[in-house]
Amino acid sequence: MATHEVFNQSTPLEGHDAAGLDLALLEGVGREGGEAHLDDIGRVGRKAGDPVNIHRGELANQHPPELRNFDRFGHRIDDVEYHPAYHDLMTEAISEGLAGAPWTDGRAGAHVGRAAKFAVWTQVEAGHGCPVSMTYSIVPALRAEPSLSKDWEPLLTSTTYDAAPRPALGDGAPGNGTAGKAGAIAGMAMTEKQGGSDVRANTTKAMPTSAARGPGEEYALTGHKWFCSAPMSDLFLMLAYTDAGLSCFAVPRWLPDGTRNAINIQRLKDKLGNKSNASSEIELDGALGRLVGDDGRGIPTILAMVNHTRLDCVIGVTGQMRGGFSQAIHHARHRSAFGKPLIDQPLMRNVLADLAVESEAATLLMTRLAGGYDRAGAGDEHERAFTRMATAVGKYWVCKRVPVFAHEALECFGGAGYVEEAPMARLFRESPLNGIWEGSGNVICLDVLRAAAKDPDSLAALLAELDLARGADVRLDRAVADLHAELVDADQLEFRARRIVERAALALQGSLLVRHAPAAIADAFCATRLGGDGGRAFGTLPPGTDVDAILARAWPTD
Repeated sequence: MATHEVFNQSTPLEGHDAAGLDLALLEGVGREGGEAHLDDIGRVGRKAGDPVNIHRGELANQHPPELRNFDRFGHRIDDVEYHPAYHDLMTEAISEGLAGAPWTDGRAGAHVGRAAKFAVWTQVEAGHGCPVSMTYSIVPALRAEPSLSKDWEPLLTSTTYDAAPRPALGDGAPGNGTAGKAGAIAGMAMTEKQGGSDVRANTTKAMPTSAARGPGEEYALTGHKWFCSAPMSDLFLMLAYTDAGLSCFAVPRWLPDGTRNAINIQRLKDKLGNKSNASSEIELDGALGRLVGDDGRGIPTILAMVNHTRLDCVIGVTGQMRGGFSQAIHHARHRSAFGKPLIDQPLMRNVLADLAVESEAATLLMTRLAGGYDRAGAGDEHERAFTRMATAVGKYWVCKRVPVFAHEALECFGGAGYVEEAPMARLFRESPLNGIWEGSGNVICLDVLRAAAKDPDSLAALLAELDLARGADVRLDRAVADLHAELVDADQLEFRARRIVERAALALQGSLLVRHAPAAIADAFCATRLGGDGGRAFGTLPPGTDVDAILARAWPTD
């Protein structure tokens, strides 16, 4: 008698258009000026649903990178070997402009288009997005030193991925194998063992290699870095102390003559998630780098990179939310329990609709931020101020929400979600990372307070954005009033920082939803996130919520 007949099981989510099914994303792209990029976004969406790419994401995590410090003859090589699937994913990401397009694409809405593609592509595999993000983000920082930008920007914005272990720039001498590369990627190494986010506690020193001092000049760096992301990158931004104070340096992995720079990889981190991406500890033994920005002004210089990587934190977790929701609703449509499909069970519909509301709130915030970066880049000072504050606010909140979101999406599968074969385990392990990367929750909230004090225009711009929805929903109006009350109370501001930033984020998402989302979505958000008419877990939308409309929008299969 056969005992292993398979029935009432779901099917893999593949062969779909991950962008075409995401109406909130496509509408946001159009609203924020990115219409010219819709065809590109559609192409990436179809690639994200391609079973070949989905399998590549699985392989890149099943076979994480391995460090080889020495070759078999005893020569130090510090080579990190990746599975070919990782390089395939990098090739796709770089070729689609996820690293460099906003800096070279002459079409309007370049940051919006790139953000949408990144959010969609992250649903395939998130780990390789780390070097892609850093490559995208390093460009505005390098522009503080024109000679560096002139050499490196064409490589960093290239659509060619070249993983070959050789100098990116080369010295141009014929016959010595150092003619340079067609494309380059970037990483960064900021934190140290004793300081973490407190980079002013760093001990790495930088000494000039000649009598020359100042921007663009060469220094030798000696010290250690506790986290160096993507150590196989071609170029790194690092912080080190000169006599003038903490300064920013561009440090290549290879020197132009073909020799390795003095960057020694000590080990790779064994991380909770993000397995496909190598994170390392390194020691610098006189590594050569060039000063970026003014001597002693390393933190303001590197913040040009950090602000963009924080934007990518928002983009990445927005993609993760959408990916988790997509997996959950697909499973619910193909699995039955207690006599009918899960998708027809009222309580499951409540859970899925609540997840859909959260996902759309993150998507509207993400596209609004990306549009702000486009307009700020074109010289709009109001948008510069808005993105300064709203990026930090958004980064804090959506990164806090995604681990809870990932857990709930995983639970939709029951026990089938809690196995390594399912995509949900990887999503769950990945979910805390962006909340830590580029400033954990406390760091971000204190940065919001610092921005409000030192750049009051940024707070004014955020509050002006909230005012655009005044009178549209009484619950939102009350939430904005509560936020104002929090801000004018100067007592124990640091102690209340998380409370303030959470309220700001929810008010901002509410304002965007009330203005731009269908009424069913906006009403459900305001009722449960602002009005207190929901519970503390997903799936607590109140009776009367138009769940049918929410789910039809979130998964428009017809």
